[in-house]
Parts: sequence; structure tokens; C-alpha cells
Amino acid sequence: MVLVDDAGTTEGGTRPERPHPPAELPRISKFHAPEIVFGPNSLREAAHAAIRLGARRPFVVTDPGLFESGWPAELLAHLTDAGLGPRLWCDVTPNPKDHEIEHGYHEYVASGCDVVLGIGGGSVIDAAKGVALLASNGGRILDYEGIDRIANPIPPMIMMPSTSGTGADVSQFCIVTDTERHTKITIMGRALVPDVSIIDPRLLTTMPEWLNAATGLDALTHGIEAFVSLAHGPLTDHHALQAVSLVTAHLPATMLHPDDAVSRSFMAQAALEAGLAFTNAILGATHAMSHQVGGMLDLPHGVINGILLPHVIRFNGAEGAERFRPVAQAMGLPVTGAPADEAVDMVAAEIRKLGDEVGVPSGLGAIGVTQEDIPHLAVLTLGDACLTTNPRPASIDQIERLFREAL
Repeated sequence: MVLVDDAGTTEGGTRPERPHPPAELPRISKFHAPEIVFGPNSLREAAHAAIRLGARRPFVVTDPGLFESGWPAELLAHLTDAGLGPRLWCDVTPNPKDHEIEHGYHEYVASGCDVVLGIGGGSVIDAAKGVALLASNGGRILDYEGIDRIANPIPPMIMMPSTSGTGADVSQFCIVTDTERHTKITIMGRALVPDVSIIDPRLLTTMPEWLNAATGLDALTHGIEAFVSLAHGPLTDHHALQAVSLVTAHLPATMLHPDDAVSRSFMAQAALEAGLAFTNAILGATHAMSHQVGGMLDLPHGVINGILLPHVIRFNGAEGAERFRPVAQAMGLPVTGAPADEAVDMVAAEIRKLGDEVGVPSGLGAIGVTQEDIPHLAVLTLGDACLTTNPRPASIDQIERLFREAL
């Protein structure tokens, strides 16, 4: 045993060898996250959270499909039992439209509400965020496109996801469909991170199969794009790789056995971890492209991601292959000793295989995209905030080529 004195010298008078400092110190970064309540039957905690946030008349946002499942009714009962007077608004459609959010804002004001609760998938949660944003800032929702354009503090928000992939319940993003330009806009800012996220895996059991597949692939895309993002860091890397591992291991099981509580809990965790990763590391070209297709065709976001992701991985991997080796390992792929470019190909192929397993089309043409659409989609992609953190710069010609490859 070597003894070291208070001065740091050894018993023989020499200093022990110290580890070399890293070649590059981590840069300063912020990590945004809400209060998180996770686990079966946690939906009842929403009432306690609302009271702590000062609610008397909470504004509950959902959609007609989820309303039929009975989960909003359970939430309303918890709120009423706690002495609150909730107002329900459920006029939200998939890929929430600008005019829907503005209508919800007017309902919020007319009802004299004070706290916003969203129970549903990403569309519902984005709509709830949009209502909260307008409640204290006014104007049109499209006025806030971009980064940090929200001037006034917004009402407290509590979100309860019913799908396993969007991460909207923990993110600083709000995605809205611009119905005039037929595209999706991205609103981003710290104010949009909910105060509380309540994740009850029971809510995932009523998803239709196609939505389970779509949101699961969305979570996988979040994890991979966050890990290779220019804004990644050690805190986001951990969550990103954990999400990749959980989705790969458990999404197929939830498709085969929808009532499997264990797999549902793991997918709920995957969505959460992916959300924590991407809200802090941001995303990349897959999302920048997917937003445009979804806005044009009003299609499920995760399905479009599942089609585009393998192509974007190969594009990014051509100039940054080594970053995909940990992703391949998280997916359980045998990459030990293999060249990094092989890891890129293995990840892309495995994602396409997973897409086939869960029923995602192999090309954009199958969901309605045509050759004639590509130039317009590429122009819109270049203006999407998610492209700024893609690990490889992309020109309009390269974006067009990616769209053509994905047809």
C-alpha cells in the first residue's frame, strides 16, 4: 500500500502519478426538466399538483379519441374531488392547427381558468402549451415561431402523456401546423417546459396499434438525433442511449402484447428519457424534414420519422461515423471491433427492420409524397430550427437528395 501525506507526496517523497486531464473540458450547458411523477395510478397526483400550482379552475385539454377511452373522465373526477372546478376542452385534432389553438385560448379566457392541464398525445400537449402561451402573451400562435420569442410568463402547466414517444410532456418545444403554408412551425423556449409531467403507463394501453408504432419510432428518433446532435452533452447522452436501448428492446413486445404492463412501463420510460435528451440537446435533419411532410399531408409524425431516419443516419454517418458506435451498442448490435462506418450501416438497417416489424412503410411515396413535392419540402426544411443542430451541414441539394432516396 502506498501512503500519501496531506501535501500529496508518497511515503518515499515522490508524488503519485495523477490522471491526465481530459483533452477538452465539457462546455457549459443547461439541463431543463419538469417535476416528474412516474408510475401506475399516478394520474391521481394531477389534482395535488394543480392545487400546489394555485389552481381553482383548471383548463383540461384533450382530444375526442382519448375522451372515449375514459382517462380524461378519471382525471376530471380527481380534480373535482379535490374541490376544483375544471373546464374541459377537447377540440384538438392530430398535428394541432393554428386556428384550433387560438380557439382554445379564447375558451380559456372566457372560462376564467388559471392552470393548463394536457392529457393525451403530443398533439394535445402541444395544443395545451399553445393555449398557455397565448393566455399571457396574446396575438396569433404563429407569431411565436422560432426560439425564445415568449416575453411574458405563462400559466402553470401539468402534462399527462397517453402515448410513448413524443416527449412533449418534458420538452421546451411546441409544434403547430401553419394551415396557410401547409407546414409545421417550431416554437421553442424554456417557458414551454411543463411544471409537472405525470406519466401513468396505464394510459398507454388504449393506444391504437398504429399510434403505438408511430410514437415508439418517434422516441427512437429523439434518442438517436439527440445523441449525435451538435448540442449534446454528458447529461443528454445518458438519457439518449437509455431511450434507444429501451425502445429497441420493448416496442415490438407492446405491439404483440398491448396489455403487457412491464413493456408499457419501459416504453413510458423510453419516451421520458428521449424527451429529456432532445429538449436539451435538440434534434436534427430527420425532424426538420419530417415536420414539413407532416404539415403538408397531416400524417403521423413518428411514421414519417421512421421512414426518414435510416437515410439521415447514413448521411450524417458519412462524416461522423464514430458517434454511431455507442448507438449500435445500445441497440444490442455486434459492433465490437467493427469499423465505425459498419456501425452506421448496422444502425440504419436495424431501424428499417424495426419499422418493418411494426408496420411502417418503407418509403415516403407510400404515404403520399411525390417527386414534385420535394423542392418545396427542401426549402421549408432549411428554415426548420432542428436543422441547426444536425451534426453535418446540409445544403438544399443534399436535402432534396435525401427526400428522393426516401421516396
